[in-house]
Amino acid sequence: MGTAPAGPLNSSTPSLRGVYAALLIQVLISAGTYLAAKRAMAELAPLTVVFWRFMLSGLVFVALLALVPGPKLPPRNAWGRILFLGLMAGPVNQVFFFTGLSRSTAAHGALLYSLMPLGVYVLSLARGQERASTRTLAGIAVAFVGVVVLLLGRGLAEARGSLTGDLLILCAVMAWVVYTTEGKPFVAIHGPLRATAWCMTMATVMMLPFAPFVANPQALVATSTLAKGCIVYLGLLTSVVAYVLWYYALSKVSASKVAIFSNLQPAATALAAWALLDEALHWEIAVGGVLVLAGVRLTQTVVTKPPVLAPTTDRPAT
Repeated sequence: MGTAPAGPLNSSTPSLRGVYAALLIQVLISAGTYLAAKRAMAELAPLTVVFWRFMLSGLVFVALLALVPGPKLPPRNAWGRILFLGLMAGPVNQVFFFTGLSRSTAAHGALLYSLMPLGVYVLSLARGQERASTRTLAGIAVAFVGVVVLLLGRGLAEARGSLTGDLLILCAVMAWVVYTTEGKPFVAIHGPLRATAWCMTMATVMMLPFAPFVANPQALVATSTLAKGCIVYLGLLTSVVAYVLWYYALSKVSASKVAIFSNLQPAATALAAWALLDEALHWEIAVGGVLVLAGVRLTQTVVTKPPVLAPTTDRPAT
């Protein structure tokens, strides 16, 4: 299904420079997601934050579909895929992530999410989207070690979360792995903007039945301006901009090459904390950052022959 994985990234190729830029912006936005989520949940229940995040992003995506030329609704044979991807990216991923994060730490959440590239790689192999590569596996391992060094450098206590919180975040990671690998053939057909808009609008629709139980508009109105700003950040930057950039990158290169960039998030979070919160920088941050960059580089320079993928039943809308 879908298109064959692209070749290695090369900074001299204009189109792939755009992929690098998109992924780096996505990393910066996602790094701030941990901080924004923690701050919003200091005043609101986790599921209330999730609900309003999706209401905001859903409205934006509906507006984008109305304004962008092309089909507004997906073709009939794509509804099942959209339902599944929307479920994975929306209710499953976000409910598990926010509930787990409320019982754990942002640093530990980032550590668990650094397992995501390995999950994407293994699932991509199982689906025949990629070929086995020792270099790719080595790059994922090196990047993961870099994340561990970086987070442990900030203190063992900060990198420790409750068992319940960890298990919930791990479920969120698994859902995002599925969303990434299953979404690649879909975005190859429909493009990153329309594929993301359809999936995230579906995710918003799935949240609507829970409104009477989790919306709590009175609590939202009573929150501070900072908490409201964090929800706007999550709804617009994380759920719209970062999600579209993620699928844009997936439309250009293999899923494992995209996923490995998520391991840059802990380093970006540490730098943001240094710049915005005046936290100290330690040698572990430099060492961990170098290891992560080395791991990312290893995965981007893998040269493999494209696998033969099974045909898909999806067809572009006319």
